Amino acid sequence: MRFCFTKADRILKRSEFLKLSILGKKTQNSHFIAIFSPGRCQRTRLGVTVARKVGNAPTRNRIKRFSREYFRLNRHIITGHWDINIIAKKRAADLSSEQAFLSLKDVFKNISRS
Repeated sequence: MRFCFTKADRILKRSEFLKLSILGKKTQNSHFIAIFSPGRCQRTRLGVTVARKVGNAPTRNRIKRFSREYFRLNRHIITGHWDINIIAKKRAADLSSEQAFLSLKDVFKNISRS
């Protein structure tokens, strides 16, 4: 069960996203922005935001799926307990899964350094 991604691992409420955007630190690369702050729970939680300007619904869903899958497989790399919101930029729409994983690896590495 180490690689599961349950509802408890997600940031779901709008109020939590807003609090994170106000209080969190930010790191970014050319494809993703990550806003993160120390979490209140005993686990690292992930929220994914993909705006309509990024692409149509299948494209946005694909980006969200890649982001969740990378987090599910690599959460053990992140030290500490964080609340993380991954925001996709327009350039993320054209990424393959391998490219998305490399880009997300860079972002999560920056979070671990904080």
